[in-house]
Amino acid sequence: MGRLISQFTKMPGIGPKSAQRLAFYILQASDGEVKELIDALQETKNKVRYCSICFNITLEDPCEICRNDDRDKKQLCVVAVPQDLIAIEKTREYNGLYHVLGGVISPLDGVGPENLRVKELLKRLNKGVKEVILALNPNVEGEATVIYLTKLIKPLDVKVTRIAYGLPVGSDMDYADEVTLTKAFEGRREVQ
Repeated sequence: MGRLISQFTKMPGIGPKSAQRLAFYILQASDGEVKELIDALQETKNKVRYCSICFNITLEDPCEICRNDDRDKKQLCVVAVPQDLIAIEKTREYNGLYHVLGGVISPLDGVGPENLRVKELLKRLNKGVKEVILALNPNVEGEATVIYLTKLIKPLDVKVTRIAYGLPVGSDMDYADEVTLTKAFEGRREVQ
C-alpha cells in the first residue's frame, strides 16, 4: 500500500492525504473497477498523442480543432499547455486556432525558448495568420514568455494581443492585490 501511495504523490496536486484516500479507494474498489482504471490509464498512455500542427493532445492527428474548417484560421491563440486550451474551449467564446508551446520560459527550471515550440509557432505565422492572442498565465514566467514572443512576432506584421486579466467573477475587491486591480483597470472596456 505504501508503494501505491508513493506513486500517487508523484502526481501534480496530490499530497500525502489525497494519495492515501486514493489508495484506500482502490483497495475498496471491485476487481472490475480496478481493471477499468488500469485499462483507461493504458489506453490514454498508448493512444493519446500530440497534434502535429498545434501540439494539443489528441487521439487523431491532426486534432479535431485543426481539422475544423469552420474555425477562424486568421487567429492563433498561444497557450502554455493543453489544459489551458481546454479551459478556453469550455468558454465557447473563441473560434480560432491554437498553438501549444509546451510550457513557458523559466530559467530557474532550465526552460529556455529552445525548449518550447517557438520555431513551430513562427512557421505557422506564414500561413495567413493576422492575429496572435497570447493566453499565458500572468506570472513571472508567463510575462517573460509574452515579452519574448512579442519581440519575435511584431516584426512579422502580425497583430499581437493578449487576454485581459483582473478580478475573477464572484470575488471581492478587498481580497485582490494591487497588481490584480491594476490589470483589471487596464483591461477595462466600454459597457454596451
